[in-house]
Amino acid sequence: METQTFSIAGVTGQMGPSIDGFRERWAGYILTLQNTICDTLQSTDGKAHFTDEQWARTGPDGKAEGGGRTRIIVGGNVFEKGGVNTSVVHGQVTEPMRRQLGINGDRWFAAGISLVIHPGNPFVPTTHANWRYFELYDPSGTVIRRWFGGGADLTPYYLFEEDARHFHGCFKSAMDPYGKELYPAYKNWCDQYFNNAHRGFEMRGIGGVFYDHVVPGETGEQHPVAFTLEEAFAFQQAVAEQFIPAYLPIVEKRAGQAYTAQNTYWQQIRRGRYVEFNLIHDRGTLFGLKTNGRTESILMSLPPQVRFDYNYQPEKNSPEAALLDACRHPRDWA
Repeated sequence: METQTFSIAGVTGQMGPSIDGFRERWAGYILTLQNTICDTLQSTDGKAHFTDEQWARTGPDGKAEGGGRTRIIVGGNVFEKGGVNTSVVHGQVTEPMRRQLGINGDRWFAAGISLVIHPGNPFVPTTHANWRYFELYDPSGTVIRRWFGGGADLTPYYLFEEDARHFHGCFKSAMDPYGKELYPAYKNWCDQYFNNAHRGFEMRGIGGVFYDHVVPGETGEQHPVAFTLEEAFAFQQAVAEQFIPAYLPIVEKRAGQAYTAQNTYWQQIRRGRYVEFNLIHDRGTLFGLKTNGRTESILMSLPPQVRFDYNYQPEKNSPEAALLDACRHPRDWA
């Protein structure tokens, strides 16, 4: 990776401007959203500040292929570690991408925002969210396919049902104007996706919403509503802009709650499950690593302290067991 200033104009110069200006609009939106989320979380923490690192991506031939902006917060009053990252990248479709990721075309473009926040207090949940947009081109540079994906999920260490209802309710409210079928479909998809299947069925948290390959003009088994391109953009914005209202009230409610060393021990056990999911199952992690992505930015999602105790089991009827039960048996929180 070269170290140089990243900008949308720079990526546009590398690729040439798009015919409809859509990819530039989307990239501008996620960079603005990144600033908003970082400013809000930094203000909430009151101590730590987000770093600001801009990086450039180069292809195997040494040519520039976009870049991104990595913003990290560590050692705060509230947030032990977190990252809010954006990337606007492009490249040639390779044989490994065709074979392993099912992507077929000549060139590709991807732009997205991804965040993971790990609070220090075990009563404040970890959260993850991302929103992304992808284009595929034929050899002439014509867009042959494009789609959106995204969502947000909550990973508590102790279950507060009112927090779960609040988080899910915010995203249901954002989605309902675009179709009442969307929240149930994408909530179920989230439950199934963020699942450590190698442990039977054990979600890493209590879910949220998740969707992928939302192609304008198409519906499918997991996509009950056909969007126009502009409707899909508006839907992405509506969901993304619920992140702060969904998460921040929970942080403010729980951040001052007293906790013990045993609470932290359990937090670190559950963080181990988070690591397992991200390294074994997460498609975003795999895509980034297989497309020559920036490793430090991709793996910023991993928590700073974890435990991998052999066959650790919480005591029956304990708060820890209640959380584990919720991870194994999805509920209709909204």
